[in-house]
This record gives sequence, structure tokens and C-alpha cells, in this order.
Amino acid sequence: MNIFGIGLPEMIVILVVALLIFGPKKLPEIGRSLGQAINSFKAGAKEFEHELKREAKQLEEGSQVSQYATESESEKVVTVSSPTDASQKS
Repeated sequence: MNIFGIGLPEMIVILVVALLIFGPKKLPEIGRSLGQAINSFKAGAKEFEHELKREAKQLEEGSQVSQYATESESEKVVTVSSPTDASQKS
């Protein structure tokens, strides 16, 4: 068992030291608040990731719309006749 590079013996030593420092009554409260902090961090990270993906999608859609607009503008052909063109045809 290896969590964050800490093996089982090291984990046991950390738990024993925490038990000695905080006492058996405080440990569950500390664990609960640590779990809530981790869950809050995960929720924030997930929200940030969702927002980032949404912004990237909007940018991608915006570039596709502008690309389509430039393509359709380049396909338009405008014929302009000048008075000299009309006199040359007759």
C-alpha cells in the first residue's frame, strides 16, 4: 500500500503522532473537517474545469462562425459596370 509515496509503516507512525498530539476526542473532528476541505477543493476544481471547457467551446464556435462568414463573403461576386464599359459595348 503506497499513498502519495508514503508506505504503511510511515502512515501508522503519522497516525500515532497525531493521536498523541490531538488526543482521541479531537481526531474524528479533525478528520471530518479535513474530508470536508478535500471535498470542497474537488468541487471547486470540477467547477473550474467545467468553466474552462465551456469557454474553450465558445471560442471554438466563435472561430467557426467567423471562418464561415469570411468564406461566404469571399464567395460573393460583385459586378460593377462603369459608364466606359457601357460605351465600349455599344
